[in-house]
Amino acid sequence: MPDAEPTASPVRNAPLTAVVLPGTGSDAQFADAAFRVPLERRGIRVVAVDPDPRRVVDSYLEALDREARASAILAGGVSIGAAVALHWAAHNPSSACGVLAALPAWTGSPENAPAAASARWTAHELRTHGLEPVIAAMVESSPEWLGRELSRSWRAQWPDLPSALEEAAAFHALDTDGLATVTVPVGITAAADDAVHPVAVAQQWAALLPRAALTTVGLDAIGTDPSVLGTGCLSAWDRVTD
Repeated sequence: MPDAEPTASPVRNAPLTAVVLPGTGSDAQFADAAFRVPLERRGIRVVAVDPDPRRVVDSYLEALDREARASAILAGGVSIGAAVALHWAAHNPSSACGVLAALPAWTGSPENAPAAASARWTAHELRTHGLEPVIAAMVESSPEWLGRELSRSWRAQWPDLPSALEEAAAFHALDTDGLATVTVPVGITAAADDAVHPVAVAQQWAALLPRAALTTVGLDAIGTDPSVLGTGCLSAWDRVTD
């Protein structure tokens, strides 16, 4: 009788828990949609974190620390969430089994990054015009799926949304020297047609991190099924994990 097909991760010492962090202005619902299905197929419990818009980065770090008290975890995230997850793993290598980084937005300083500029501009518009007019303009200029996702998360984070966007836009990600010191395996997914999260940033991360691999998808695919982000990250992570 043949052996049953294994359902657990093929990676030795597989993590039991993954903590996944949303992007700027986003929420746990989208992070969950991006990561839960591929991770639960491995038997990995998923904790999707809602940001505290008054202290976004600290709320992410606290969630990672809390879950890592029981055992080493996978740290994952989208955009600023990916940057915070990687930063945490770099400083807590014994608590991290690896990082799943979707749509990285910048390396080092955010000063010239499109995603940070967009967040700063949106914060200004929100302070000037208020929430609903800015949501209406965003929906008009965005793909339907993105407008739907951000309308929900922006309303949930109001009235603290402008400060949350400004905080994210000021976050200093690991620079080139910092990337070279990360010891955990990192799986990265980029969207080849995303001007806000340039694929060149993901390529730089993959080149400078000692143990990293990159998968690319398209924005339309993310809109159809956000789990392509998590699937791509996990596939890339497998390629660099013992």
